[in-house]
Amino acid sequence: MRRALVALALVLSACGQVRPETAASAAPTPPKARSAKPPADPYPSSYKPYPGPLTAIRHATIYDGEGGRIENGTIILDQGKITALGGPDLAIPTDARLIDGQGKWVTPGVIDVHSHLGDYPSPSVAAHQDGNEITGPVRSEVWAEHSVWPQDPGFSRALTNGGVTTIQILPGSANLFGGRSVTVKNVYARTVQGMKFPDAPYGLKMACGENPKRVYGNRNVMPGSRMGNMAVNRQTWINAAEYKRKLDKGENVTRNLQLETLAEVLSGRVLVHHHCYRADEMAQVIDMAREFGYKVSTFHHAVEAYKIADLLAKEEICGALWADWWGFKMESYDGIKENIALLHRAGGCAIVHSDDANGIQRLNQEAAKALAAGRRMGMTISDQEAWRWLAINPAKAIGVSDRTGSLKPGKMADVVLWNGNPLSVYTRPDKVWIDGALLYDAADPQRRPVSDFELGQPGEGDVK
Repeated sequence: MRRALVALALVLSACGQVRPETAASAAPTPPKARSAKPPADPYPSSYKPYPGPLTAIRHATIYDGEGGRIENGTIILDQGKITALGGPDLAIPTDARLIDGQGKWVTPGVIDVHSHLGDYPSPSVAAHQDGNEITGPVRSEVWAEHSVWPQDPGFSRALTNGGVTTIQILPGSANLFGGRSVTVKNVYARTVQGMKFPDAPYGLKMACGENPKRVYGNRNVMPGSRMGNMAVNRQTWINAAEYKRKLDKGENVTRNLQLETLAEVLSGRVLVHHHCYRADEMAQVIDMAREFGYKVSTFHHAVEAYKIADLLAKEEICGALWADWWGFKMESYDGIKENIALLHRAGGCAIVHSDDANGIQRLNQEAAKALAAGRRMGMTISDQEAWRWLAINPAKAIGVSDRTGSLKPGKMADVVLWNGNPLSVYTRPDKVWIDGALLYDAADPQRRPVSDFELGQPGEGDVK
């Protein structure tokens, strides 16, 4: 462990500074009358980008994350931002660090909108199972970040094996209302505050279908059926709307963390991420959202999204989907491998997500499987279009597309250089930058991050 700590210190010093995360100093709002103004985040981000040097990658094939492609392209990173993007004639500053991308690909960093890293970390033992507050069907007061363990080795594996630079960590799906999500940059930090994506919107995890009715029905607690799911949902939104009405009118209220999160949803400041498999239930959730005046950002898993792809596109609701997981419970039996491609063809916001500590390391391969299935069905989708499923679309779903998710001047320099075609099973990240800082380099042992709790495969941790 001492050698691992020394190695981590060398990585931090090589990047120019030690991240100064500390526990948040802001105190929570005391329990008294409040206005409709959203409360300050009592656990704000202390994330500070490492100062990355002026860098130019040239002679690479570039996917910009929004469907564009540049052959023999050049991209310039400076002060944590993308400053220029173009072809071989793009002017490169004389003092830039030059990286040859010949035969390689450049893409935006991969974004996973559905992860439980840190809340269900490795090793998977009972003491680490902190992703579900299963004690009641409505647990909107809990926050995923209060369970995140920054030393989960899954973070470094997602970075080095999968090129993942941004992650939304969600509570589990036992509850109808599972609590707040947190979006993090995939950096090495001592605290979750040091990982939090600055000013990213919170999400609210909800779930429909089998999970809530099974978990609570088996305890003889409502809901025990799908109609019970909807009834508890609707009554909870009624309570939240009344709480918000009092806040908006400036009436005295006792602070209620459960209703506070829901009032933030009704105000449009917290995004809804809904675990839902069946097409009919997704349509019912859309009707419920209309009834109470909120919007669903994304349906997660959604194995039947293809049945209502036109509706999802019309409502501008994203679908965070698997390439080929199906059949592991009744509501997942009508899944098809063309699901992602069909949502894309309908003009919808299709996303490849993981929900898995291993799958997050191969999201590029999952996208390739979904693309191949669509092409076999006769759909014409280019490689660069498919990369939207890992870049700009997930960035939109979690509310950060103005800052990351594509390679555009002014955006965060979250960039992956792949050692081959990123849609190939043989390809791995060669280098990964987050905010312009080189955090992983396959050729440099000092930039191969490992947790103190790495499981010790050859080439990782203390194993030689």
